[in-house]
Amino acid sequence: MTALSKRALGAYAAAGLPLAAAALPVYVHVPKFYAELGLDLALIGVLLLAVRVLDAVSDPLLGLLADRVPARAGGRKAMLAAAVPVVAAGMYLLFHPPANGIALAPWLALSLVLVYLGLSAASISYFALGSALSRDYAERTRITAARGVAALAGVLLAAAVPELLAREHGAVAGMGYFSVAYAPVLLGAVALTVLAGPQAPARRGAQELRLKGMLQPLRNGRFRRLAAVFLVNGVAAAIPATLVLFYVADVLRRPELTAMFLVLYFVSGAAGMPVWVRIAAAVGKTHAWLLAMVLAIAAFAWAYFLGPGDVAAFAVVCVMSGLAFGADLALPASMLADVIDDDESQQARPDGIYFGAWHLLEKLALALAAGIALPLLQFLGYIPGVTAAPGSALPWVYALLPCMIKLAAVSLLWFAAPETARTGVLKGEVT
Repeated sequence: MTALSKRALGAYAAAGLPLAAAALPVYVHVPKFYAELGLDLALIGVLLLAVRVLDAVSDPLLGLLADRVPARAGGRKAMLAAAVPVVAAGMYLLFHPPANGIALAPWLALSLVLVYLGLSAASISYFALGSALSRDYAERTRITAARGVAALAGVLLAAAVPELLAREHGAVAGMGYFSVAYAPVLLGAVALTVLAGPQAPARRGAQELRLKGMLQPLRNGRFRRLAAVFLVNGVAAAIPATLVLFYVADVLRRPELTAMFLVLYFVSGAAGMPVWVRIAAAVGKTHAWLLAMVLAIAAFAWAYFLGPGDVAAFAVVCVMSGLAFGADLALPASMLADVIDDDESQQARPDGIYFGAWHLLEKLALALAAGIALPLLQFLGYIPGVTAAPGSALPWVYALLPCMIKLAAVSLLWFAAPETARTGVLKGEVT
């Protein structure tokens, strides 16, 4: 099958930049942003988790919608374009809270609903479009890697720009300015994908997909195994993302270097992706992902032992764990596209339905991380803004807890599905 040209691949990947740029402020900055405004960490964590109840219904429905929008109406590209104003409005409201402290909690909840709904609609249609662009095993990894590079560029912007704005205008005002500047970037990038990006082949029998099809992924054994690993690994990755601002400020005592650490991490992730693509081509996607998880554990555990001023050591941790993170961006979604092939012969290829379930798992992992880590820190006596000594609650929850959870993901990949890791394939994966 003919590979996509670099121009077509770049046009498709463009929308990944602003979608990722929205995710970082929501999952990294929101807890500290609203904590500084006076909300308890435990309440913020509960709200982040509770809002996900809506996703349990909305994401599968949006996945079904992504498959059913007819090509004559624009298909998945039309759904991606329609989600843009919802995302932009949600981002603006999220970082322009009312002055009345009593209204903070409901404002946060409603703003999160809007952001999550818009990001879900945009991301599910966008990922489903990418999944349908190729049937080739290696080309799928190339597509997800290109999307991952664009996403990392978006994350880098979302990591650096708020920090620069915060230095100039203060943390709260800086995020407000960021949310305003975000809208035109989102509009331009999505326009490039919609107008100049490749169009997936015509879908057979899209209108045959019905509500009962939302349960289709659960009937696929390969999907269930892959989803279990993805969810557990996602929780392990999301806990440090939720707590990194607290860790840098209260353990390393160098909050002004937060942007530098984030840039190191994500640049390393971008640098690592081509390596993981090559490793996956050589040994299979499952073996490559397993190797990346082990590398992440070996690198990140050292963060537990660091203390005030250990800047160079933490920079090394960021680089090594970032290299491993590149595999998380390049491989799992490519593996999911392979899994969807199981159901293609039965009816229309249900990319949207599968990525609706996948996106729900991704957000559930992020919500579980916040719902576990933030209340746990408060229970263990951590107070934001107070120096956290090595071995205290914050470094334990930030560094060791994610490593323990990632070990569970390794075990799932290796033991719970022995026909996957031990043979290097996901039962039917072609190497």
